[in-house]
This record gives sequence, structure tokens and C-alpha cells, in this order.
Amino acid sequence: MTGMMARWGFYGMVLVLAAVWAAPTGAEVVDRIVAVVNDEVISQSELEMMIKSLQFRPGMESKAQDKAFQREILEALIDQKLANAEAKRRGLSVSDKELEAALEDFKQQNRLKDDAALQEALGKAHMTLSELKERIRGQILQDRLMAVVLGPNLPSVSESEVRRIYETEVPKEKGTRVHLKVLTLPAGASPEQQEEARKKAEALLREHKEGADLETLSRRHGLSLQDLGAMAEDDLAPQLAGFLRKLQPRQVGVVQSPQGLQLVELVSRRTGSETRSYEEMAPRIRQALQRQEMGKRFGEYLKTLRQKAHIKIML
Repeated sequence: MTGMMARWGFYGMVLVLAAVWAAPTGAEVVDRIVAVVNDEVISQSELEMMIKSLQFRPGMESKAQDKAFQREILEALIDQKLANAEAKRRGLSVSDKELEAALEDFKQQNRLKDDAALQEALGKAHMTLSELKERIRGQILQDRLMAVVLGPNLPSVSESEVRRIYETEVPKEKGTRVHLKVLTLPAGASPEQQEEARKKAEALLREHKEGADLETLSRRHGLSLQDLGAMAEDDLAPQLAGFLRKLQPRQVGVVQSPQGLQLVELVSRRTGSETRSYEEMAPRIRQALQRQEMGKRFGEYLKTLRQKAHIKIML
């Protein structure tokens, strides 16, 4: 994927709302302007926030310092500025009631149990509630602009294409597959450091039993959290596989690994006999293919906005 198509397809992954989890760490960013889009600017801190939000995704952490990757994110932010400005020009708006409903949906999707959990997340991200609401408002405006530009008719998807995706991409492995999340405590070399890590793991486990999920523990204590996705149980080390068989879905336990002590959550367990049928999966596959095609068409529309805009990049 190249050019505008690549930028828009990538932007579909770079959700503005994900920046809530990009809590600054280490030295403060010295802010400067990295791009001008008509009468708006994109700052270095805004770019850094988006990059940090992506580091929580598997395989993304190593890309943070890559210049080409940074440029890709910047291009996505430029597209966002153009789309939101065009939505406002067309008179599209979001009511306060709609915004509050979207905020509640955001809290549920991110497992923020109450307003206190939301405020804690915002504090770690150095973001106010008003700033979060503006990001949500911008995302809704962008979705509405897409609906206006592309019209109400969804792209058609052939039955053969849906069937091909089902046959080639829906897992059908026999045996048990487990979905894991892992929270890692740094390894210590000395017996004293190892004992300290053990006590820390026990304290984290108590916090989890009191209601804190691994995402919350990761943010609260600055620990690395990885979502390993689904994998075949047969591919795991026998000791780990045996440990996981003692857990029920959503339970968390502590294991020792070469990286140090780890809190491991068994998110789900699925056997080969539970493979989802074509009839169950076809509507989801069709919807995903339609969204993909709409993203491509909207990317072509964004090309026209770029041609009329004043854009200056200083990255």
C-alpha cells in the first residue's frame, strides 16, 4: 500500500482516543511545531503522544524511533486535521448528549469502571477531561464526514470473497488455543532483588483480586504489558501449559520466566471443536471488508483536500 492509501489505511489503526494511554515517561518533550495544516499546527508533543500510544500494540515498540514510522504517523495526523476542518465547514456537529454517550462507550471499551478510573488514566496521560472530549468529538465528526462523502450505500462484497477470507484467515486449528496477557516485572540478579520482585508480584496479585485489571496495573506501576493474542497450547513450554490448565478464563497467576516474574492472565481458552461456523463469521467478515473499501475511497477524497490545502512539514 502506497501514498494516500497507505496513510489512510494506517490511520485506521492510529485511533486518536488511544492517546489517553500514552502517559509521558522519562524526560519531557521539548515542544515545537512539526507541521502546519492551513491555520492549524501539529506539535512535537502531539506526534509523540500518538507514537507512544502505539507502543502498547504488539510489534510496535521497536518502531518508535524509526523516522519513516514517525513520518507515517505525522501524515495520518495531517489527514485528521483536514478531515475535521472539512466536517466543520460542512456544518457537521456533535451534540452534548451524543458526546456523553460516546464517552460512556469509551469508558466501557477501555474497562474504566467508573469516573475515578477515567480520571486516573487522564492524569497519567497529562490530559484533561475536556481534551479527551474534544478528541472524541473529532473522531465522531470524521465518521460523519465519511458517511456524507461516500453516501449511504455500503460497498458490495461478493459471497466468494467472504468465503475465501473465511477459509484462509479464520483459525481452524485442532486442539486448544489460549489467549494470554503478560505483565512483566524486571528481573533481578541478586537474591535480595528476586525476593523484592516476589513481594511486588504478590502485591500486584492482591490489587488484581481487589478489582484492578492488568491494564490498570501496567499504567499504575509503569510495567510492561503485552497482549500475546491467541496461540496453540501445544506450542507453549510444558511447564507453562500445565500452569495455564489450572486457570479459568480471566484468572491471573504468577510465573517465573527468563525475563523475570510475570503476571499471566488467561483471557480465553478455545478448543478446535469450537471453531466458529461460516454462518456466524460471514456477517463480520463482510462488514470488515466493507470498512476496508470505505477507507480506501475516503483516502481518495482526502487526496482532494490535500491538493487544496496549505501544508508545511518541518519534521
